[in-house]
Amino acid sequence: MRRFIPIAISAAVVGAAMFAGPAVAGKANDTLVWATDREINAPLPYYEQVREIVVMNFHTFDTLLYRDPATNEIGPLLAKSYKWVDDVTMEFVLREDVVFHNGKKFGADDVVSTFNHVSSPDSGVLTKRNVSWIKNAEKLGDYKVRLNLKAPFPAALQYLSGPTGILPAGIWKLAKNDASGKPDYGTVPPIGTGPYKVVEFVPGESMSLERNKSYFDGPKGKASIKKIKFRTVSDPEAQVAELLTGSLDWIWDVPKDKSEEMKASGLVQVVNAPTMRISYLSMDKVGRSGKDNPWTKLKVRQAVSHAIDRSAIAKNLVGGASIAIASACFPSQFGCTQDVPKYPYDPAKAKKLLAEAGYPNGFESSIYAYRQREYTEAVMGYLHKVGIKTKLKYMQYKALRGLVWNGTGTPNMMTWGSYSMNDVSAITSHFFKHGKDDFCRDPDVKKWLDTGDTNTDPAVRKDAYAKALARIQESACWVPLFTYAKYYVFANNLDFTPTSDEIPRFFTAKWK
Repeated sequence: MRRFIPIAISAAVVGAAMFAGPAVAGKANDTLVWATDREINAPLPYYEQVREIVVMNFHTFDTLLYRDPATNEIGPLLAKSYKWVDDVTMEFVLREDVVFHNGKKFGADDVVSTFNHVSSPDSGVLTKRNVSWIKNAEKLGDYKVRLNLKAPFPAALQYLSGPTGILPAGIWKLAKNDASGKPDYGTVPPIGTGPYKVVEFVPGESMSLERNKSYFDGPKGKASIKKIKFRTVSDPEAQVAELLTGSLDWIWDVPKDKSEEMKASGLVQVVNAPTMRISYLSMDKVGRSGKDNPWTKLKVRQAVSHAIDRSAIAKNLVGGASIAIASACFPSQFGCTQDVPKYPYDPAKAKKLLAEAGYPNGFESSIYAYRQREYTEAVMGYLHKVGIKTKLKYMQYKALRGLVWNGTGTPNMMTWGSYSMNDVSAITSHFFKHGKDDFCRDPDVKKWLDTGDTNTDPAVRKDAYAKALARIQESACWVPLFTYAKYYVFANNLDFTPTSDEIPRFFTAKWK
């Protein structure tokens, strides 16, 4: 289990915090520095998936629409207005006072260029679900655009206010070629219209932003803090030490017990807040990793589902607003129901099911994970109690994602934040429509999800999603575990308020 410096005995660190000289972070330098243990390998919203780039892109790129984090209401951002022409056609009138970070004036050409690029088959966009519903975009005037959908997609407004940032027309030509000679669009300069602009990016290490002095008056507001910098600090102990000594201003995902210790020290602020992220355990029902493995057996997967005390992990490890969940979605998302087959914690039943599956003495297996090691170790402990002895393979997200996509990284305990989209299509449809993350491959589930994703009748959508979610739990190929409730720990002189969509809005933060 990963370790943090116990606040009560880290006298050297506390002393350093009191007497440290000028740091690169903080109010004196008007620079907010934050860190996690994960790496950003590409600076664009379409070519990297870690939550850290979602956060940074929210500061550097704007979208046509904006979702208010307090009310979840969606309104204009780069668009002045919008309307549905019919079930598969939208029209947008654009703002005329927006300028890109490179000085280019924003207009219809940029929207058309962005959407036609990312929706093309050879764009290489990593999370295709975010743009696969787009057929194409058309220019109707210098500041008017038509967006054509492939089919009715009622969740379009969610995506147009989230992971669909607009880049300047012509920028895709600047992509460098990869080893095979094809354009690597992840190398395109990260130029947007947001309240901050990228001034430095070091893959796998850091990303630095500076306030956009030309930012327009809109719902995001103009930033107060001059500079924002993200750094990868792989050692969680080092994160705590750097926060206390002033090299960092802000960290999150700090374990419950350590957060409470840090709060008691009085040296930092600690806030707990719910997020849309959930944790899950994926098992290989269809044998993508090989047909001769225990995970393809229903009773084994049912045993695992009964073996894990999700509520105990949520309460004792995650803490705060975390809750155990029974369904493959976040409870507030449209179409998410918890009225599905459930697997209450019952280790005796788990052992009985394992014996019936042909494993009276259990079996050995690897288990893959990439974040909150202590959460995975807790799950491993529960599995060990019923006879399933697992060996942890812990790695960076990008490496694990590759193993999952080629079918070998299973079973895996991972997380999903739905790109903060409050709709089942952003999670269940991503994992269970026979894509690279799908280890269930149920044709009925895919059919129901297709219906829910494309029908404009809310009642039809809810019914279709309910059927899909029930079948997923019947097959026990995915164990929904718990929702995340993050502990945010930050400097005493920072005025910061978290939001439940797991996108810290540093552009609304300020120094006290």
